[in-house]
Amino acid sequence: MSFPAGAVRSVAVAFSLALAVLPGVADAAPQIEFQRLTWTEIRNALHAGYDTIIVPIGGTEQSGPYIAVGKHNVRAQVMADRIALDLGNTLVAPVIAYVPEGGTAPRTSHMRFPGTISVTPAVFSGLLRSVAESFRVQGFRLVAFIGDHGGYRAEMCRVAEETDRAWVHTGAHAACIDDYYTVVSGNYDQALRSRGLAADVGTHADLSDTSLMLAVDPSMVRTGALRSASKPTTADGVYGGDPRPATAELGQIGVDMQVKAAVGEIRKLQEQIR
Repeated sequence: MSFPAGAVRSVAVAFSLALAVLPGVADAAPQIEFQRLTWTEIRNALHAGYDTIIVPIGGTEQSGPYIAVGKHNVRAQVMADRIALDLGNTLVAPVIAYVPEGGTAPRTSHMRFPGTISVTPAVFSGLLRSVAESFRVQGFRLVAFIGDHGGYRAEMCRVAEETDRAWVHTGAHAACIDDYYTVVSGNYDQALRSRGLAADVGTHADLSDTSLMLAVDPSMVRTGALRSASKPTTADGVYGGDPRPATAELGQIGVDMQVKAAVGEIRKLQEQIR
């Protein structure tokens, strides 16, 4: 299944084409995004078997001179929507855009650059727990956290594991969908290297990061400036590699890998709870 560049602008159309009308909602094909549904539509979705909700987690941070700071938020939304559509019986929570990005006094990590918003790990963990509990009491049986940013991945997975243990007698489960992220530095990294692009692969705002963004929403990438630039460095907020050879076609490879990995992991969890 291909995912064309700029699909963020057409995702609403995809919903109407891909989803059947839920019982009790006349003459409408409901969105799968939680924030676009009324409470009665959410109730009807739960009654119709929509027992899984994906919680996409992004982050607002500098991503070099050529990618907009909302990169992770836009990607997390579009990717979670596609994963939910592939799975069926799954809704998508609003994106969590505020995550740990470094200290403020002194300024560390991405907080050294303008354009970054950071919260403390304690605030982040508390937010995830409260969000998960909100969905559990409504009747969702699987709360699946998907993180688009590696900086908080360990904390996200720890909270999911602790929450799942705390829910042992409730019939509900929380899970960290780790394959969604690890496939980028695994199979996707290998795919780029096999195309002779090893020197261009870094860890942040590099070839893979920029290519993924071009595949999901090219409006987030300043392609004119990117193509005319000299190779950026860490002083520019680019960590390793070279983003200039990035293309939507290269990004599509990674997008498909991420979706396939996440769908496979969530589907196994769904089979265990049903």
